[in-house]
Amino acid sequence: MAESQAENTQPTGDASSQGADNKPKIGDSRPAPQVGDSRPTSDRSGNDGGQQNGEGGPKKRRRRRGGRGRGRGGQGGGGQQGGNQQGGNQQGGNRQGGNQQGGNQQRQKQNNGGQGRGGNRQRPTPVEAIIDDDAVELDEKTLQRRRGRTRNGQAVGRYLMCVSVGEKATQIATLEGRKLVEHQVSRPADDVSQIHGNIYIGRVQNVLPGMEAAFVDIATPKNAVLYRGDVQYDPDDVDKGTRKSQARIEDILKAKQSILCQVTKNPIAHKGARLTQEVSLPGRFVVLVPNSTTYGISKRLPDGERKRLRGILDKAKPKHHGVIVRTAAENVTSEEIDRDVRRLVAQWDEIEKLAKNTKAPALLYREPEAAVRIIREEFTKEFRGVIIDDRELYEEIKSYVESITPALAERIEYYDAEAEGLPLFERQHIDEQLRKALDRKVWLPSGGSLIIEGTEALTVIDVNTGKNVGKSSLEETVFRNNLEAAEEVANQLRLRDIGGIIVIDYVDMEIAKNRNEVVKTFRAALARDKTRTQVFDISELGLVEMTRKRIGEGLLESVSDICATCDGRGHLLIDGMLG
Repeated sequence: MAESQAENTQPTGDASSQGADNKPKIGDSRPAPQVGDSRPTSDRSGNDGGQQNGEGGPKKRRRRRGGRGRGRGGQGGGGQQGGNQQGGNQQGGNRQGGNQQGGNQQRQKQNNGGQGRGGNRQRPTPVEAIIDDDAVELDEKTLQRRRGRTRNGQAVGRYLMCVSVGEKATQIATLEGRKLVEHQVSRPADDVSQIHGNIYIGRVQNVLPGMEAAFVDIATPKNAVLYRGDVQYDPDDVDKGTRKSQARIEDILKAKQSILCQVTKNPIAHKGARLTQEVSLPGRFVVLVPNSTTYGISKRLPDGERKRLRGILDKAKPKHHGVIVRTAAENVTSEEIDRDVRRLVAQWDEIEKLAKNTKAPALLYREPEAAVRIIREEFTKEFRGVIIDDRELYEEIKSYVESITPALAERIEYYDAEAEGLPLFERQHIDEQLRKALDRKVWLPSGGSLIIEGTEALTVIDVNTGKNVGKSSLEETVFRNNLEAAEEVANQLRLRDIGGIIVIDYVDMEIAKNRNEVVKTFRAALARDKTRTQVFDISELGLVEMTRKRIGEGLLESVSDICATCDGRGHLLIDGMLG
């Protein structure tokens, strides 16, 4: 701020009328150049003689080294065009014109995904996930087994996925029966807020030993954070006397050092993204962990299937990379796993090549858009269908599913809103359920209710009996009400995508067996949630403390803006009360 004020200090009026001895004073401003005048205004009154307005020869230009907002090229750098500086690069001059012309470079980073703060250097094209590969040919018997159940020619499944493409965002809703259980929002070309899974070459800005963390510039508006436990390094790069487990972050990372990293958590509110150096590339059936010895198979698979896949993986695993087999690999052939591995290895080779020829900070690999990503992660024969209301996205998803799971390609459907007469979300009653999910009060079937309140530190859920008066005894009424609440709380956490620390205040129960049964029911309901959770036993006060991994913004934040009047507090001061 002080630097800006000092540089913007200029004498007012004509220098010849004020005298050559006048010196600029704080608060003085330089008159703006006339419209169409491409010549720079004078920097100081003492330089007017023979140089102002181009009289007496051009002023000698000094080349300025790059820095934030000072690059010679681009619209935000105030670069030179045919000798025209226009207040852009004059030493000691007013930089305001150079920093504002065409917009601030800091704002440009929201759309460049990898250009960052480096002037007009060539923006690298990030590697994209391969989604249009040729399918592995399977025999008819295998295809029939994988197609799943049908009834009267219609696919049968527990879930239904609806994808609605709008001007501002793409919404993906998952229904269990007719009940909305998950909702996600993806905004187009968003390399700022939805960057989970993206790989960057970043530049370490500063290392904080007291926090055991480093802040890394990855060409986004906010620096990302890398904690000590997520750092990967070569033991030979640190002091000989330091054990690998004892190496401190300041011994491993230095300011201005370039590192390869991946986003594990999207930026939320005022917090930047979270990073790791243990990069992983997810495929349909396996996850590739480059430069690692990782070897694993999903524990959700039965023992016999795990044994079969272990034999396939021994042959398909690359020599220098680790591989984790996903749950979706159940009953797949060795050819499908081998192709998935080869595809991911090819992607990693491209990323490594790009990293060697790219200057930090820059985006190296971009995850596909949310619809493709969710299909890759979740779509199985448990889904009775995927309905998409955009023709272009439908063709893309259809092609992708035909390449990875051709047996389920028939379950991808196109929804023509004009022909049907109703928007997709209205036809499936999704909009109605979304509005209810934004309320702070949720009613339970027997008349009880939940009150859900979010704070900066945690989310609090209060369970009330409400209109539920029961029949036999108070303990039985409270117990049944808490069982309903346990199921509904798990549903609301998943639907609203609530993360962090969560405290649930159940109605007090006297019998320990009842308390244990409520916690057991709650954990069973959370098992359907793919997001990692940890639940502790109910306390003497009837409180259950738990954590749920927070990856991105919640439902409320994704479909709303903070009120500019009350700043999201929901209260306005009464006029005249505080003077």
